[in-house]
Amino acid sequence: MDFPILKSAPPHVDTPQMIEVDRLMVEEYYIDLVQMMENAGRNLARLAVNRFLQNGANLVVIMAGTGGNGGGAMVAARHLHNWGKSVRVILTRSQQLFKGVPAHQVEILQNMRVTTSTFTDTRDIPVPDLIIDGLIGYSLKGSPSGKAAELIRWANLQKVPVLSLDIPSGLDASTGIAHEPVINANATMTLALPKKGFLTPGAKSLIGELYLADIGVPPELYAKPSLNLDMEPLFSSGEILRLAL
Repeated sequence: MDFPILKSAPPHVDTPQMIEVDRLMVEEYYIDLVQMMENAGRNLARLAVNRFLQNGANLVVIMAGTGGNGGGAMVAARHLHNWGKSVRVILTRSQQLFKGVPAHQVEILQNMRVTTSTFTDTRDIPVPDLIIDGLIGYSLKGSPSGKAAELIRWANLQKVPVLSLDIPSGLDASTGIAHEPVINANATMTLALPKKGFLTPGAKSLIGELYLADIGVPPELYAKPSLNLDMEPLFSSGEILRLAL
């Protein structure tokens, strides 16, 4: 399936602006994080199937961090499982250290008996047909470390496609600085609006194909004084759009 191409460039936003979008969604529009996460994860699963899981490709390894990025990736895991794909979810920390909505997503997967485990050793991870990167989103602060860093290095060594949610883990959403390590994605599905960091020359090779997904942000929200962005509805032709880099 080919996704509609967005021919005109939308505004690009930085991390403080995305934090403000999330705040306005929850506090003024009463659209909760779990609703945004569901939209993100469903669209991520749809992109994964239509772009990468054709012609018999079936096994997906999903790398999930403890934040909203990991939560969205786990929603995608649920949909992929429901659609008959073989899913393995690798968590960067033990379940007890997940909080809030991401912890709820872990519980759902376990109730569904989707294979979910805390990362210990890359030798325990099967060779997949697709890797989904849900490790670190726009909340990145400095270079990835610990288990997240190990998983990034493992993913970059695999000879299979990597699909990142929102932004390749290790790439700064505002500045485009590529920390060490950083995911080298074949495709990135960014959420709501593209990130300012994507405009830097060094970032473009890490993003791969760039897609933009609807998470339910009302266009009117962007006109709020704290954002002051003039926006037309972007998703009239589909919930997932292809963007030119």
